[in-house]
Formats: sequence, C-alpha cells, structure tokens
Amino acid sequence: MMRCEWAKSDLMIEYHDTEWGVPLYDDRKLFEFLVLEGVQAGLSWEIVLRKRENYRKAFHRFDPVKISKYTKKDINKLMKDAGIIRNKAKIDATVNNAKRFLEVKKEFSSFSDYMWQFVNNKPIKNKFKNLKELPAKTEISNAMSIDLKKRGFKFVGSTICYAHMQATGMVNDHLTSCFRHKEVHKLGMSNSIKNVR
Repeated sequence: MMRCEWAKSDLMIEYHDTEWGVPLYDDRKLFEFLVLEGVQAGLSWEIVLRKRENYRKAFHRFDPVKISKYTKKDINKLMKDAGIIRNKAKIDATVNNAKRFLEVKKEFSSFSDYMWQFVNNKPIKNKFKNLKELPAKTEISNAMSIDLKKRGFKFVGSTICYAHMQATGMVNDHLTSCFRHKEVHKLGMSNSIKNVR
C-alpha cells in the first residue's frame, strides 16, 4: 500500500492513515491542532504526537473555556509536568490563544467558520507527486497568519498555519501516489457540501 513517505513509524502511519488531511470542522479539535502545531515549532511532529494524550490530560482535553481561566499557579504546575513540552512561552501562548479563540467564536458563531473562510469553505486539492513539491507556506497561510496575529494569537506564523491547514484537511497534501489522496478528497467533497453555511 502506497502512502506519503513521511509516515514511517507506527504512530505516524496511524496518524497519516486516519487523521492527516481529513476535513475537520469541530471547534475543539481545531483548537487542539492549533495548540499542537504551535507546540511543534522547532520540534518534530512525531515528538508532539507522542505527548498528545499527556496534553489532553494537562489541558482539560483542550477545553478553551477552562484553559482561558488558567492562573499563574496553573501555568507553574504545567511547567513541572514532564508529560508535556515545558516551554513557558508555548504554555502562555496556549492560555492566550484560548482567550482569543473564544473571542473569534463569539464573532463568527464558530471557530470553524472563521478558519474555513480562508479556503472558501472547500478543501484545496493539491496534486503533488513528491515531498519536495510540498510548500512550507502559501499566500493563504500568510493571510491566515496575519489575521490570527492581528487578533492577538501567538505561535501562528505562516508555516504553522500551513501545517494546521494540512492537518485539518483545509488542504489535501497527500501525494498523488498515496492511497489516502482520493479517499480524503471524497471526504472533503461530501463534508464541504454539508458545512457550507
């Protein structure tokens, strides 16, 4: 079975085969990926995935309402949690981003509506043949990054935003030789019809 070359370990294969590139519209899941993509800055995605369950436990399963109320005491406790990446700037950013997330949700009725507007509510289907063709960022991820920063989000550079788009199916970057390329595209077509508001 052919799959994207980066999916090598069991964990990465499972993530590739079940999650990566699947269009995602659930607000809390989108927030989870936004946090994890920010945490990944300077690290490998596999390291972050291995700590994902620890993050879910440490951050109230990515409940933005609860995270937005974290105090200095909560942050100090997280800094001692060996199960997560103990980077204060990233932990502070998670708390900040939970507050900004709630503001966006209030304005747009859902965070999903806000994020998906950048791709006109329809997944972008790329047809890359090898990993060298995949961009690190695009004009759309640039626009997303600029707008998120304007709204006060942290750790949302264009490269992080593009990785977020890939993970949450806003863009289908499975290689054309990968068995998931067509499967994800079909999911995107059916979900985009359901989620156009």
